[in-house]
Amino acid sequence: MSQTLWPKGCLEAVDLHKTYRLESGATRQVIGGFNLTLTPKALTALMGPSGCGKSVLINLLAGYEEPDQGAIYLDNQLISGPGPDRLVVFQETALFPWLSVFENVAYGPKIQGLYKGAELTKVVRDLLRLVGLDEFRDQYPAQLSGGMQRRAELARALINHPKVALMDEPFRGLDALTRSLMRDYYLELFEKSQGCHLFVTAELDEALLLADSLVITTNQPAKVKKIIPVNLPRPRLETIRNSPEYLALKAESLELLHEEALKSFKAGALDAVDFVGAYAAVN
Repeated sequence: MSQTLWPKGCLEAVDLHKTYRLESGATRQVIGGFNLTLTPKALTALMGPSGCGKSVLINLLAGYEEPDQGAIYLDNQLISGPGPDRLVVFQETALFPWLSVFENVAYGPKIQGLYKGAELTKVVRDLLRLVGLDEFRDQYPAQLSGGMQRRAELARALINHPKVALMDEPFRGLDALTRSLMRDYYLELFEKSQGCHLFVTAELDEALLLADSLVITTNQPAKVKKIIPVNLPRPRLETIRNSPEYLALKAESLELLHEEALKSFKAGALDAVDFVGAYAAVN
């Protein structure tokens, strides 16, 4: 099999709506008129007020739930249900605890018949070396640190060559140093990808260090408020945070997040204080 890796994909969300019925009998519209196109070989970050529906959006794009209105297309084909062309890395680890690191990473391509025998072993070990886990290939998830589990999770997802990688706050809960290292590992994997990536995060600096563009969503019902191109040179070292270009992007993003966080706060979502506090800290 060719080692050029990962097919191209273009994911389009067109006028998505999603409403839930609460136990009280009332309804709540979580997604309302959401439109977004994810292009091949592009890393898109997505941010919005806490509780605005980002995880619901991920579930819709993955095919785990159906929109009440609107449609999702992958390479001009209507999506109906989940598929191996779209893979999600969730906030919590989903590694199989009874399988070793090697077996976890090899599981998907083995089931799909992507690689066999010695070729499968080589591809898995090459990927584990890339994320610094080859020496731990025979360990089980419970024997790994949180950061190592997240690295194994990334390798397990991206070895399957998805056209679309949906990252739902994959580094949430990690300490700052581990999170920084995870960004480096993730970018190495992304650069080998030919697909499109959507990276949901609550950390603005993380979004600006990773992404080609940043999508800011509104409060519920969520839709795209603005798409901000992140035209910063790569590789993006930590020192770029002091550049005028970076600071201008951060100020613009915080202004937009602040507007929507206030709406969320007034609606009773107290977690929005995180964004308001972040905004106040830089003004």
